[in-house]
Amino acid sequence: MGVGGTFGCLLPYLLGYWRVQRPLPYWGIAQTAGAGLICLGLAPIVHAFVEFVRAGGTPVPVASPPRLVVSGLYRYVRNPIYVGFLVVLTGQALVFGSAGMVVYAVVSWCVAATAVRFYEQPRLARRFGANYERYVRAVPAWIPRLHRVNPAARPPQSPRDPP
Repeated sequence: MGVGGTFGCLLPYLLGYWRVQRPLPYWGIAQTAGAGLICLGLAPIVHAFVEFVRAGGTPVPVASPPRLVVSGLYRYVRNPIYVGFLVVLTGQALVFGSAGMVVYAVVSWCVAATAVRFYEQPRLARRFGANYERYVRAVPAWIPRLHRVNPAARPPQSPRDPP
């Protein structure tokens, strides 16, 4: 099933968050929006996996690609898999009308942000050095930019900067 399936489906199901509730009138509108969010959130997850495979690896650290992946959605946000996962969890909260699922999504983001900050970022900085540092400066971690960034390009120098 994998990590995503375990934490995105099995665990919320086992915790009882997948029981459909209708907390407010016209909840069908929220459920429809939730289904849309689930589909929307799956897109960056799948796309990011494809980018990793194209680079010769997977997102799993023991099988990571030999180069830093900065193509595709990684030009807009550094963590598209986590962002997509959080969008899926938010969609589930709306589909099921589950306050518990909202809490689960918030806790999941806290765990993901902690893992990124204290494990992934230091590991990538050690492995890719200056290339990763440029990437971190150019691309936001959690809120996607609306325009594509080329993190490999050096920022333009101002006329006052020495050559």
